[in-house]
Amino acid sequence: MVKVGINGFGRIGRMVFQAICDQGLLGNGIDVVGVVDITTDADYFSYQMRYDSVHGKFKHTVTTEKSEGATEADVIVVNGQKIQCVMATRSPADLPWAKLGAEYVIESTGLFTDLEQAKGHITAGAKKVIISAPGKGGVKTVVMGVNHEEYDAAAHDVVSNASCTTNCLAPLCHVLLKEGLGIEKGLMTTIHAYTATQKTVDGPSKKDWRGGRAAACNIIPSSTGAAKAVGEVLPVTKGKLTGMAFRVPTPDVSVVDLTFTTEKDTTIQEIDGLLKKASETYLKDILGVATEELVSTDFVHDQRSSIYDSLATLQNNLPGEKRFFKVVSWYDNEWGYSNRVVDLVKFMASK
Repeated sequence: MVKVGINGFGRIGRMVFQAICDQGLLGNGIDVVGVVDITTDADYFSYQMRYDSVHGKFKHTVTTEKSEGATEADVIVVNGQKIQCVMATRSPADLPWAKLGAEYVIESTGLFTDLEQAKGHITAGAKKVIISAPGKGGVKTVVMGVNHEEYDAAAHDVVSNASCTTNCLAPLCHVLLKEGLGIEKGLMTTIHAYTATQKTVDGPSKKDWRGGRAAACNIIPSSTGAAKAVGEVLPVTKGKLTGMAFRVPTPDVSVVDLTFTTEKDTTIQEIDGLLKKASETYLKDILGVATEELVSTDFVHDQRSSIYDSLATLQNNLPGEKRFFKVVSWYDNEWGYSNRVVDLVKFMASK
């Protein structure tokens, strides 16, 4: 049984917890000992878990209770498993991981993404930290299905699960490289659902003026490090990929458009076949394939990292082209990503 703590019980923190439950792991392989946020109100956490505007109702039994000496409910009970609600601290080093027995910490506040900051969890008593965001300062980036075998238990106490977009893009690149086609250069665009960092109405955003505009009524050009981050996972692509994002007025599900030049002659039909083969073999459950006329809501709650859109790809390439191609792939940027965090915990714990 791996004892896990979650620092930051917001959008991704709750989705990771739900993924642990839905995979049948709570109390059966993973023991979530504590969740940290700016409140310890277990009744409110219970409400947030039970009702979700995008993913619907929680499939598990949730109650709450008071710990000894508490004035309000500060323990969540899910399927009979008790999870302590913990008040956030300014530094991860001050969290009670040693007391709670947490071995693995999922760092999902979005605040402590730097290696030295994240190591605070180790100081507090944890053994390993998984950052649910791109890491900084020399953090090892791991994308399940692509470079997870590079994880070294002796050397990597803090790892990053990269971003949701990198988790969609990296498997596509992995197939192109593994199958010997190569990538000479590429541009990625992600048409990305709005997220919690955006505004419901126009508001202040000094660093990113466009990012301060209302999320639900604008298409907002934005930066993303996802394409460059693939270079951390697949070093042969370093300096060959870059990209941008358009934040669009949908609450969940995003889509990657990768336009690239291969190093060897091929056809879009061959690329299509290779991606389909990978989805059934070495990238099974990571890379999916869509062969129908689907739209974004059809991928809500899809737990795969990347769902290659065969139709949209085959219909939108130049006939007879041998090196210049476009590939389209969908991803539930919340649910797919959160399931990979859980998969990474399982993988690391097996080493």
